[in-house]
Amino acid sequence: MNPNAVIDAIERDTFLPGGPGDVFSGWGVFGLPFQSGHVLALRRYFLSSLGPAYTSIWHRDPVGRWTFYSTVTPDWSCARYFGAQIYRNVVTPIDLEWTTPWTLQARVGVELTWQVTLHSSPMTRLLSTLTHLIPERAWRRPAVLRSVGLAADVAVGKGRMNLTGRTPNGHRFVMNPRQLWLIDASTAHVSGNNLGPPGPLAQQASLEDMRLPQRGLFAVASVRLARPGRATAPPIRHGTPCNAKAII
Repeated sequence: MNPNAVIDAIERDTFLPGGPGDVFSGWGVFGLPFQSGHVLALRRYFLSSLGPAYTSIWHRDPVGRWTFYSTVTPDWSCARYFGAQIYRNVVTPIDLEWTTPWTLQARVGVELTWQVTLHSSPMTRLLSTLTHLIPERAWRRPAVLRSVGLAADVAVGKGRMNLTGRTPNGHRFVMNPRQLWLIDASTAHVSGNNLGPPGPLAQQASLEDMRLPQRGLFAVASVRLARPGRATAPPIRHGTPCNAKAII
């Protein structure tokens, strides 16, 4: 099945897994680096144990500053876990459209436009089949997460991926990818600047323990985040608006 059809089916039939912590189910771009030094990522969580569904686009510029665009406020979105390393949080509508069964377009007003075209490979098909065979309880075992992470490294071909670790705000995350596709081509503009062709970075992008792949990877996945202990998590940083509807 093509990505658009898979996602339509999953959004109709998926339920949130039980257990402790904050849980999200959705799909998106794990990460996509560009030869210019920019990085983009996309999260579309249609199920959230915190509240409403939401969409978030992450952008890192060549000097390492992260901007998180989100359709909900930081307390309900990705910034809740990554805020300590975010330079700017922007709350704004985000439009997503499948222009073909294999091509997705994303738009944040006039500030950001992004298109990705996906494809499957023998390795991503094999990995997607294997992940469907893993019982839900097994996804919490470190050995299983390491094995799937190593397999994903082979499927992507560049860089390392951590399926578990700590976020900048101290939450422990566990990612469970269920279906994978590679990104075949992409174009993107941010604030009027063409990000150029995709390509690996000299130093792999990361947010604390979460390493973003060195090659574009699209996935259907769930993620569980365990709240920090009694220690106070670092604050969510604020920024200056730039052609954005609202800033937090």
